[in-house]
Amino acid sequence: MRGNGQENHARSFGRTYPGSATEAAFPLGGIGTGNVSLGSRGELRDWEIFNAPAKGTTMPNTFFAIRVQPEGGEAITKVLESKLQPPHSLSHGLHPLSAGGLPRMNRSELSGAYPVVRVTFEDDKLPVRAELEAYTPMIPLNADDSGVPGAYLTYRITNAGDRPAEVVVCGSLINPIGGLTYDKFGNLHPEMPCGRNVNEFRREESFSGLYLSSRKWEPGDLKFGNLALLTTGSNVTFKRAWLRGAWYDFLQEFWDDFTADGRLTDLGYEEPSEEHRTDTGSIGIIERLEPGETKAFEFVLAWYFPNRINGWYDDVRDTRPGQETARNRYAARFSSAWDAGAYLIRNRARLTEGTFRFRDALFGSTLPEPIVDALAGNMPVLRSTTCFRLEDGSFFGYEGTFDDLGSCDGTCTHVWNYAQTLAFLYPELERSMRRTEFLEETDESGKMEFRARKRFGCEWIWGGKVAPAAADGQLGSVMRLYREWKLSGDGGFLKELWPHAERSVRFAFSQWDTDGDGVLDGEQHNTYDIEFYGPNPLTGFMLIGALKACAEMAAYLGETEAAKRYASQAAASAERLAELTWNGEYFVQRLDDPDRHKYQHGLGCLSDQLLGQQLAHLYGLGDLTDGEKLGSAIRAVYRHNYRADFSDHSNCQRTYALNDEKGLLLCSWPKGGRPKLPFVYSDEVWTGIEYQVATELIYQGAMEEALTVVAAVRERQNGFRRNPWNEVECGHHYVRSMASWGLLVAISGFEFDMAHCRMSFAPVLNRDDFNCFWSTGKGWGVYRQWKDWEKGGLRFEVEVLGGDLSGTEVSACGYTITL
Repeated sequence: MRGNGQENHARSFGRTYPGSATEAAFPLGGIGTGNVSLGSRGELRDWEIFNAPAKGTTMPNTFFAIRVQPEGGEAITKVLESKLQPPHSLSHGLHPLSAGGLPRMNRSELSGAYPVVRVTFEDDKLPVRAELEAYTPMIPLNADDSGVPGAYLTYRITNAGDRPAEVVVCGSLINPIGGLTYDKFGNLHPEMPCGRNVNEFRREESFSGLYLSSRKWEPGDLKFGNLALLTTGSNVTFKRAWLRGAWYDFLQEFWDDFTADGRLTDLGYEEPSEEHRTDTGSIGIIERLEPGETKAFEFVLAWYFPNRINGWYDDVRDTRPGQETARNRYAARFSSAWDAGAYLIRNRARLTEGTFRFRDALFGSTLPEPIVDALAGNMPVLRSTTCFRLEDGSFFGYEGTFDDLGSCDGTCTHVWNYAQTLAFLYPELERSMRRTEFLEETDESGKMEFRARKRFGCEWIWGGKVAPAAADGQLGSVMRLYREWKLSGDGGFLKELWPHAERSVRFAFSQWDTDGDGVLDGEQHNTYDIEFYGPNPLTGFMLIGALKACAEMAAYLGETEAAKRYASQAAASAERLAELTWNGEYFVQRLDDPDRHKYQHGLGCLSDQLLGQQLAHLYGLGDLTDGEKLGSAIRAVYRHNYRADFSDHSNCQRTYALNDEKGLLLCSWPKGGRPKLPFVYSDEVWTGIEYQVATELIYQGAMEEALTVVAAVRERQNGFRRNPWNEVECGHHYVRSMASWGLLVAISGFEFDMAHCRMSFAPVLNRDDFNCFWSTGKGWGVYRQWKDWEKGGLRFEVEVLGGDLSGTEVSACGYTITL
């Protein structure tokens, strides 16, 4: 019989973190919009909505509060956050701008099932229960509706007492337009950039709210923008601006006003704030709750900062007048934060349905919990400040972010090789990146810049000279072109880029195969930011994968002879690579002297040795060489590189796993031969590589080992040590971590060929009762498979929740159906 779904329903809210889990921060915001995160205490933090990262930032005077007055009883007022966590060691204590001295709820718990988060609050003195639900719409294949600059914030309040009670929930938001800075005492700086800021109260037929703007900045200025805090509440109270007084009068007057009767007194300011000054506004919803009654207090937070640097943060723009800024994609859809917030309100039913369908499809699966956690935990990368989308729809990304700037720019081809999440959820954005790589960043010789600079009129310089091509990145882009074509079925897209892909492969042979034997052996720049020399499995398997992809693409385009040539080259390259690099257990780098060149791996067991093979399995290209060798090699990676404890691990490089933590090293030397100076990241632990290794372990039947690796990653991201929604490498929200999506594809045995309208599933876990999310460029939904105990055998069904898969053949369990 089939499962009853109770466990899956319980999992629909993901893992739970107490208010003391100070690293847990759940990002809210859309694709290319920036984020504001919700912390485990229920606080808004990390305000990254101004077209730049901003980890650790808070907004002064910005919080929600609740006032409860039971009929005939005393009123109680508290900030809707749990208590501030230590340390409390600031030189001047907590500044009034933080409202740190106001009473807060006793406890909170955050449950995150990305893209939806829930925070529950408890307080023994309040006769109500409070819960916050927050999310930004996220619907597969709909990049625009998943790219709205705003978030729903809904407080559900339940009267747990025996008397009716009046409840007021009030949100306060500072106007930050122009920028906030501070003096050494923590006060807003008397010379900070903002000024002439305006807070308006607006009302429309079904909603009202505060609209925060400025009269100081022109529409094309980088500092131009606005925010809005809207509500659908029918009975509202508001204060457009807090008291413009001295010292700490602003907070005192607001708190006294709110606690007195739950009504806010507007102070009547009609002029904008003075130069270098700004205002805070508040809006509250008033409701009467009967005993046992629950009511929703609905808010929408929206922002609008349309202008960003036209390129990367370290580009010089002053030689190109008129090209200093570009507009975000959302600026082509919305005219202001009010407009974006109104869109969220007017389309709430549709956007919520799509978002919750997606969440439930993902979290309602029978996949192991660490797998689901890894999938959801890395989806925020594509909606973080790591990524941006311009007005014409083109998509770009850093590798990650510093606390305040992008880290490693250019949509780096070798890092994006690993990422799978974006391709399966928003394939149009991946196609945008392929167009940039092949049409704008590849020259006539076939050399592809591995960081997209030409698009923005810049040259990519590396080590003081024109940068080389990256062997793994360039060949991986060819494989990803194949993936995008197979996911979308878009023959026109393939035909457009095919000549450039062929040129890229020819370049690989001319540049890196110095002896013409079909195996790369020249100076090969790669994802470790160094050059490998000699035959090696990282670039070797990437070449074979690219050749097999070219054979398939050429055949589809009717280029029969080219298809045969590419297939023949792939077979010959595979045979020669194994001959040169197979050591009887795994694949190694062939070098007579590994110390002749700095930063090699030589006889080491490289975790990335089967990266090209893992990609080939994900994209439906099959085995690239002998299957027994592949199985032996990936098990060797686990056997030699996995550590159950890092207490005695010596690492003179960057440290991402330590003490009693578990993880997978990038490389080890179980047979000796470690170079004096091995490649520069060899002793580190990168989550993206852990995920891609786990994915290949699944393909090779090593499920237990795969789950061990994934569980190790997610144990490290436990909300206390690290953020469950932010896996770092060279920056926050690191792109390589989106390799985690491969786990879903591998476990479900999902294969896709939209060019021929075919899909298939072959789950390798829970075969008698299996369900999971799936997606292609044409649709998405849920696949279910179960044991038919009456008739015998396995049965399956495919539910399409979005898109159109009409006419698609789906094969599983030994038979085929047509949708």
